[in-house]
Amino acid sequence: MPSTHPPNSSIAIVLIALQALQCLFLWFHDWIPLGRLNDVAAVRREDSTARLAVITVIQSLPFTIGLYFSVLHYPNPYPHWLFNYLWISYGILFVGQLRAWWVPYLIHSEPNRAARFKRMFGSTHHFLPFHNGLVPNTAHILLHLATFCTLLLLFLP
Repeated sequence: MPSTHPPNSSIAIVLIALQALQCLFLWFHDWIPLGRLNDVAAVRREDSTARLAVITVIQSLPFTIGLYFSVLHYPNPYPHWLFNYLWISYGILFVGQLRAWWVPYLIHSEPNRAARFKRMFGSTHHFLPFHNGLVPNTAHILLHLATFCTLLLLFLP
């Protein structure tokens, strides 16, 4: 089967950089203090270390696999299976981000989620106003933008 995307090395480099940024975020944002961008202590109060470790592996491993094979195939176009893998994995991630953050923020309130997010992220930096009892913090907005840009680059011819 012929190869496909990314069509040039500039797009491939940006795509790899976005994937690396997202992998770093997913692996470390609940473990390493990043000033006002996260609150590791608050996250630990909500989830046990064991649960947090399982969540971290489950949410990070698929994207690390995609990053590994993206780097492995650089600078060549991606095989179809890798292109599809990236589309599916980042598509699922983006839908999850919309569901977890933006639907409750913009469309309808989810009081339990809002309360949990306030406990976990209430002291982190944000620039949007509270709405429906919650506000996406800056770190998660950056992750969501990186995910959107990843999908956008995969969409480009």
